[in-house]
Amino acid sequence: MNGYLWMISEPLRQISFIVNMVQQSLTSSEKVFYYLDMGSTVREKEDAKAPEQYTGHVQFDHVRFRYGDNVVLDDVSFDVPPGNTLAIMGATGTGKSTIVSLIPRFYDCFEGAVRVDGIDVKDHKLQELRRQVGLVMQDTFLFSDSLAENIAFGRPDAPQSDVERAADVAQGAEFIANMADGYEAQVGERGLGLSGGQKQRVSIARALACDPKILILDDSTSAVDMETEYAIQQGLAAPEYAELTKIIIAHRISSVKDANEIIVLDDGGKIAERGTHAQLLAAGGLYTQMFHDQYRDYAQMKGGAAHG
Repeated sequence: MNGYLWMISEPLRQISFIVNMVQQSLTSSEKVFYYLDMGSTVREKEDAKAPEQYTGHVQFDHVRFRYGDNVVLDDVSFDVPPGNTLAIMGATGTGKSTIVSLIPRFYDCFEGAVRVDGIDVKDHKLQELRRQVGLVMQDTFLFSDSLAENIAFGRPDAPQSDVERAADVAQGAEFIANMADGYEAQVGERGLGLSGGQKQRVSIARALACDPKILILDDSTSAVDMETEYAIQQGLAAPEYAELTKIIIAHRISSVKDANEIIVLDDGGKIAERGTHAQLLAAGGLYTQMFHDQYRDYAQMKGGAAHG
């Protein structure tokens, strides 16, 4: 008798759990569809346009940006002609990543203008604009697929020769060749099975394989050694990338010292200093302090060796 009662009561108890779960699911799905229907706040204009030919000329004209009431960028202006390199430095939270996010129009600035090839990004065709930008962010994301597919993700029709060339410039060809299946080696979600430096090199190769006009490197060599970083810089200095506009965010002086212009942001999101490596060292400001902080140990070791 007790067994029959249990067989009746237990399904009734389960029904209460199921009803509660269905109600929660309905409420959650309403929120999901609400945001899907609302869409992105960044929308393409009906009369959006694109230049006849992209060259990668980037201009910031008195740009201001804020998250809520927090001002992140304040009156930022610079001009990066095609083929030039701009380096951006500053402490955490000074707006470095926000600057590069405004170029492919992930956000819209509140004041001023961001222009690519003379056209305000708000007036650009979004797909065409973003196709010209190769972006390597701090958080490297790789898909659960082969290395070749990961590198060719932004350009699925890229020939194998372009994939291998991009990997070579990013200094990934050697470690890929040493893997059992080479470019067909499978990587786990988010690059499981690869080191941090290997993931960064694959991510750089992926950006180069898209054949962009603007290459943005947001602290993208932080996990590689200085020798590999130098080799990547030399690869990007090759004649075939002479017209590629490069914007580099980095904390290492070695990553930025050869840039055509270096800007240093302060805590208020303003440009505190700007110039070449030599000019900023001569100015004796924030950049000089960063230089001495990074090379103090080297100078001490060199001085100790000289005295010895």
